[in-house]
Amino acid sequence: MLNTINSIFRVPELRKKILITVGLLFIYRIGSHVPLPGVNIDVIKTLQAEMFGALGSLVGIFNAISAGGLDQCTLFSLGIMPYISSSIIFSLLVKVVPALEKLSKEGASGQKKINQYTRLLTVPICIVQSLMVVVGVMGTRATGNVFIVEPELYASFAYKLMCITGITAGTIFLMWLGEQITEYGVGNGISLLIMAGIVADLPSIFMNQLDQISGGFAEPQALVVISFLFIGVVISVVFITKGQRRIPIQQAKLTRGRKMYGGQRHYLPFKVNQAGVMPVIFASALLTIPSLLFRGLRLDVLDYYFDYGGFWYVTVYIVLVFFFAYFWNSLMFQPTEMANNLKEHGSFIPGIRPGKRTAEFLENVMVRITLVGASFLAFIAVFPMFVTRSLDAPGLLSRFLGGTTILIVVGVALDLVDKINSYLRMRDYEGFMKKGRGRAR
Repeated sequence: MLNTINSIFRVPELRKKILITVGLLFIYRIGSHVPLPGVNIDVIKTLQAEMFGALGSLVGIFNAISAGGLDQCTLFSLGIMPYISSSIIFSLLVKVVPALEKLSKEGASGQKKINQYTRLLTVPICIVQSLMVVVGVMGTRATGNVFIVEPELYASFAYKLMCITGITAGTIFLMWLGEQITEYGVGNGISLLIMAGIVADLPSIFMNQLDQISGGFAEPQALVVISFLFIGVVISVVFITKGQRRIPIQQAKLTRGRKMYGGQRHYLPFKVNQAGVMPVIFASALLTIPSLLFRGLRLDVLDYYFDYGGFWYVTVYIVLVFFFAYFWNSLMFQPTEMANNLKEHGSFIPGIRPGKRTAEFLENVMVRITLVGASFLAFIAVFPMFVTRSLDAPGLLSRFLGGTTILIVVGVALDLVDKINSYLRMRDYEGFMKKGRGRAR
């Protein structure tokens, strides 16, 4: 382990990329603590303690997937959620709009245009969501008549316009920061920003739990059990994330003159969790709507049945995760197009006829794999609810045991490790080739 770490910092190019990545992430963390003008920080802390139910769950989900702080009213309140929303919209439009689909097949130039459209769409989404933060969050008050922003200042149109502009500029800056990490650093910049925002909250949550244990408000056994559960969940997420169904592919043999080409054997890797974290995000966001609606209309009976962690809540949650897993894979996975590409390149699956039969075989494989992946996602999604109820653990602490949080952190960490390993392998390969010249490094 120590030799690997030393090898990382021996490579000048990799060392420079890591330092750039750390520096840009440090800038992001500084900006996450810069509040908007006129905001009362003490009132925000009080509101964070009062959040519960569907509202608290919605805010937690938003913060987890956006690298932002919706409940803190900072310049980076929205995080990069508008950019993520814009990327998801164009990912869906590419599959249903012929013009965008044609553009995506033009290679690097077409992808560059789609990325530019994604950036342009981010701006209006920022404006709409920042307006919701200014009106819905900054206009609230804590217990009593203490407001986040003084009513006289909040009534000013110029103040609201300044806050909307500041939040929008903060999101655009984060989008630029993520692109700089991707280009000059290590790993995917947007994913690393999200991971940094999640990991930064973990020490404070554990410290709060230790304070409760020292004060006699919580049992120390619960923290030990949660720590072991966290290790077990991380191992299982790594196992499923790296899991693949490899379909063998045989290349046809071609004879040109006296030479024979092709005949090589490859495989198509299908991930077990092909949909990633998207089904959990969609299901969590959609499931908060009934709770907020019932509470707003004061339908206490229906709100009771949809209580967080209740039977109907968990049942509907699992059904939505399965639905969105199959829905996302059906949009992103095109078996007919894949079968045609194999046929055009002279490849085939042994025992399966090229063309329609190959497409049917690939679709059947994907349906079975999606069933396993959706079952795993459903388990990860509802696991924190059972931990919260059985161990009486805080919701924020148990949230790190499942849902979007653990999937994002583990997925980004694995991707980062793969990128670093690729740099190290390239360096070792170069040193091995230069060894015969008598030049050692």
